[in-house]
Amino acid sequence: MKVFITREIPEIAFQLLKRNNIPFEYYKKGSPVPRKILLDKVNNCTALISLLTEKIDAELIDRMPDCKIIANVAVGYNNIDIEYAKKKNIIVTNTPDVLTESTADLTIALALACARRLYEGENLVRSKKFKGWKPKLLLGVEMKDKIFGILGAGRIGTAVAKRAHSFGTKIFYFDRSRHIKLEKQFNAVKVSLRTLLTKSDFVSIHLPLNKSTYHLLNDEKLKLLKNSAILLNTARGEIIDESALFKILKENRIRAAGLDVYENEPEINPLLLKLKNVVLLPHIGSATVEARNSMAELAATNVINVLKGKPPLTPVY
Repeated sequence: MKVFITREIPEIAFQLLKRNNIPFEYYKKGSPVPRKILLDKVNNCTALISLLTEKIDAELIDRMPDCKIIANVAVGYNNIDIEYAKKKNIIVTNTPDVLTESTADLTIALALACARRLYEGENLVRSKKFKGWKPKLLLGVEMKDKIFGILGAGRIGTAVAKRAHSFGTKIFYFDRSRHIKLEKQFNAVKVSLRTLLTKSDFVSIHLPLNKSTYHLLNDEKLKLLKNSAILLNTARGEIIDESALFKILKENRIRAAGLDVYENEPEINPLLLKLKNVVLLPHIGSATVEARNSMAELAATNVINVLKGKPPLTPVY
């Protein structure tokens, strides 16, 4: 058996593999593994533990004729050619559930940062320009009595709805399916995408990235947002057309945006960096000790199970 891990992940994964006598190697540098090295390291792997930063395409999969499983340390798996992996009888797994709470927490943190202008406030203090309390200094808005729109009512979307509801918001959600539990617990209302965009005070994205969601929020859709709206994205950057987003932010056609993911990650649109009405985070939605340990443990367990002839815990198909 040979397992390659594309990045250093929490120690719990390494300990699990060692305990089960499964040899492994991992790329030790802090940056993403260069493509050339990755292609070399996966040669004849029986298992691959990958992250979103790695493109697992047909070329790479063909380097692993004996591969039984690709375990992605993430909820999403748009970095993997799923159809080709399936064709090669390779199991693909992800790490759902275990990062739900951390990502939902961060979403609400972004909502509050935008609503209460925390970025501007901290900059004011750090630049030593704060001259004392003023009645109109950095006035923000409260969440209470606002409409909080959820785009994608899956695990994370539901967890965000729970938190937003506790602030006294009314929940709208857009999803392919109706979620009775969401409606009963939080009085959520299923609406069309157009209604959600035109009526919501907060719009929070929790959709997977695929052909139908790529640039879902383009110039036409973004123009539907209220002038007072706050847009939040902790899902995938490519769901928003960032050029169109910059335009509406620059022209103050929405109140603010809070982003944890980007269209060309890790590259950040330099135009966004110039704006005061956007909060920019470095993709830390699942960056808690609890979540990252659980993600690593789940990925390693999936590999161990498959290599020992057992079913994986979280297959994506």
